[in-house]
Amino acid sequence: MAKCEEGYLCDVCGGDVEEITDSDLYLRFVIGMLDPETLHTTRERHIRCNPVLAQFIVDDDFAPLAIEGDFDKRRLDPAYVRQRESLVTRGYRRLREIAHLDLPIIDYPLPEVRAKLERESRER
Repeated sequence: MAKCEEGYLCDVCGGDVEEITDSDLYLRFVIGMLDPETLHTTRERHIRCNPVLAQFIVDDDFAPLAIEGDFDKRRLDPAYVRQRESLVTRGYRRLREIAHLDLPIIDYPLPEVRAKLERESRER
């Protein structure tokens, strides 16, 4: 199969990332962790294949994920964890919205991320 016909393969497990709702790449883009200019050159993975980020999703439609070690959210500052859970969960929910909308990619991010990108664009 030609590379362009393979779809997006997970850099961790090698499986196909079939849906945007499973995409760590787009989750990071939506929450502002990934510059739009690098979106097309950044490797893809499943959300669950990035447990350090996935552990912060708190949603009935996402089975909780716990990790061990220094990056385990149970070992982090509770205020930071609450802030991170809010952001990442809103990003995950935004991915679920996007899956049902016909939007240009620049409109995928959360409102505050889009506002920041617009400010940065004007400053250039």
